[in-house]
Amino acid sequence: MISKINIQDKFMRIHDYFNPRISGELNDSYVKMVKIKGEFIWHHHDHEDEMFFVWKGDYSSV
Repeated sequence: MISKINIQDKFMRIHDYFNPRISGELNDSYVKMVKIKGEFIWHHHDHEDEMFFVWKGDYSSV
């Protein structure tokens, strides 16, 4: 069964930055939400995939 969430509502509950929260699961993977402020340092995980969905803001400096 697929459950819908309100993304805006979930982000309004997050009051700190750089502290990912699990908001759901998809195909045995966690869907996480995080607020980022300022510069984001790119990194990688050798055994994991990541997807970034920018809800608000500007990702051009990322």
